[in-house]
Amino acid sequence: MNLRIGNGYDIHQLVSDRPLILGGITIPHHLGLLGHSDADVLTHAIMDAMLGALSLGDIGHYFPPTDPQWQGADSLKLLAQVNQLVRSKGWQIGNLDSVIVAERPKIKPHIQSMRDRLAEVLQLSPDQIGIKATTNEKMDAVGREEGIAAYAVALLMQD
Repeated sequence: MNLRIGNGYDIHQLVSDRPLILGGITIPHHLGLLGHSDADVLTHAIMDAMLGALSLGDIGHYFPPTDPQWQGADSLKLLAQVNQLVRSKGWQIGNLDSVIVAERPKIKPHIQSMRDRLAEVLQLSPDQIGIKATTNEKMDAVGREEGIAAYAVALLMQD
């Protein structure tokens, strides 16, 4: 069996007047993430991990922030396109593992909903998707609540 591993990372600034969307779930918070699309850092990190595993570049190549068609885009729709690309190359996801780094809001109560939503879009079982949450212990921009970051790893298997 052929296996490939890719990793992804994303970070976006927290601002007022934007929804906070992580893993396709809107999380109640007084701040949201700034970006050209919906700025879902978790989904973006997962897409980059999937693309990286097959040396297919990054999401900026497929969905450039300079292209108006991606303004306000639903990242789950972009994820579905990346998944289709991966499948068209003869690969499928074995599992995903990720970490969301945020001081606030508390992420843990939303993890199962994120896993379920991502699994639905990717046609996986929720137990193939790991999501963990941590803080930066008040250090750096994430620790000062200026942004939220996410890291992801994707294991792909050849069909």
